[in-house]
Amino acid sequence: MSGTFTKAMARNIFYGGTVFFFLLLVALTVDTTTNLHKSDNSANLTPQVMAGKHVWETRNCIGCHTLLGEGAYFAPELGNVYPRRGPEFIKAWIQSQPTGAPGRRQMPQFHLTDQELDDLVAFLKYSSEINTQKWPPNIEG
Repeated sequence: MSGTFTKAMARNIFYGGTVFFFLLLVALTVDTTTNLHKSDNSANLTPQVMAGKHVWETRNCIGCHTLLGEGAYFAPELGNVYPRRGPEFIKAWIQSQPTGAPGRRQMPQFHLTDQELDDLVAFLKYSSEINTQKWPPNIEG
């Protein structure tokens, strides 16, 4: 091989790399779509869970909290709050806000009805059952 780098060599490297990475993209897409059903939790999607998602969205909970890594980082991750705290604690915590503890971030009082609280807890339970492949990395989110 000579010590010069020709246009033909550069073109072959470019086209070879393009084909390789396109095939890699196709393989990863196929792998993701064939294994996605193992991670989703759609079998447990109920009207109550959908109503809880509506409460989550209309109260802009994601404006402060993260859910499965998505959202703001002002308040704790809630993807695993259901198994950590349980439904009664979650309801009592939401109803007791703001706590008035000095020097702490405060959650506003949303004046949720008992049905809205139950729906929100059902949504958090549903979210906690999604196979997140060990996300969040620590138990407290």
